Amino acid sequence: MLDALVIGAGPAGLAITAALCDAGLNAAGISPLAPDTLWTSTYGIWAEELAPLGLTGVLARRWSACAVYAGERRIDLQREYGLIDNAKLQAHLLARLARAATTWHTGRVAEATQLPDRTLVSTRSGAEYAARVVIDASGHAPVLVTRPRSPRLAYQTAYGIVGRFSAPPVSPGQMVLMDYRSGHLDADERREPPTFLYAMDLGESRFFVEETSLAHTPPAPLDALAQRLHKRLAWQGVRVEEVEHVERCVFPMNAPLPALDQPVLGFGGAASMVNPISGYQVGAALRFAPVVARALATALDDGAHSPENLARTGWQALWPRQRLRRRALYLFGLANVLRFDVRQTQDFFGAFFDLSRPQWSGYLSDTLSTPELLQAMLNLYRLAPAHVRGALTTSVFFAGEDLLRAARQEFIS
Repeated sequence: MLDALVIGAGPAGLAITAALCDAGLNAAGISPLAPDTLWTSTYGIWAEELAPLGLTGVLARRWSACAVYAGERRIDLQREYGLIDNAKLQAHLLARLARAATTWHTGRVAEATQLPDRTLVSTRSGAEYAARVVIDASGHAPVLVTRPRSPRLAYQTAYGIVGRFSAPPVSPGQMVLMDYRSGHLDADERREPPTFLYAMDLGESRFFVEETSLAHTPPAPLDALAQRLHKRLAWQGVRVEEVEHVERCVFPMNAPLPALDQPVLGFGGAASMVNPISGYQVGAALRFAPVVARALATALDDGAHSPENLARTGWQALWPRQRLRRRALYLFGLANVLRFDVRQTQDFFGAFFDLSRPQWSGYLSDTLSTPELLQAMLNLYRLAPAHVRGALTTSVFFAGEDLLRAARQEFIS
């Protein structure tokens, strides 16, 4: 019988499977497509997040010239950003699976049956697999993990193009994390939810440009983002001459936490691991996979073989109370951003990136302690202009209930 069965072959699924194998567990995976099917999404990450993991070699490109445009103000970030080479990261994770002779099954999971000492997973084709613990890493719409419904989901949406252009859409050698300039928009468009340009020079006259809605309820339509992107480019005097790839992204930023007492463990999007402010998840998946794997290995060594006990151990490793408290603060921050107009958004991020680099970088990477995160938020409030501080103050009346509800979330013992 397997120690662990992982559902899903995206970055989160392969990361947790590889970590389980490294921890000496007998793990296998299952997904609709083979695990070497190339991921098509674009994954950016701060290079320093990969350094402790020994994974800087999986970057396709690195930029030291990173900037944010908060309105007409340009802020140079002085922090190295990287673009993940999906093939390299997949190859690295698959090599770890190969060393452990890990079996991967293709199929669509239909249901799971809980027994005292194992979970039976059945596929739509009738195949059945048994494991002491099942880990659902199937994405934002998980196959087995359950979580509460939320009428107020905020979605990040983005429409992007990889290709060649009549002129550089960003300065050569540059990466633009956020460009909130709005000179190309008319008065009516400026009253709509703000969007920004995320862009990078890929070298050899190729660029990636993406119009992004950071978070909105309901999600900003992709066709509207495409129109805004082309209007922004035309405003810069730039035409698209060749399209290599079109990227369309829609995912929830504030999906409710799953029930942390359920006997199937979640990971990645299925476990609501998206950073509610930045939308990043891959770095967290790579960082937390070994933590969860070691906790499960220790529990198995200690004789905790029931699916409920093992899943509980994994949930507690993934969402300890301090991390739950930080998530509550992030959700409160997101509630503020959702209420900002274009000018407030521009000035908010201007103040945000005026924080010390350890504060804003730790905020985006979710590496600050709870006291450090609180201090960063207080410093941001002090740095923000009056009209942003006013919005932050009044948001307590709109989002305070959400903050208290999130802060009260605790594990069932």
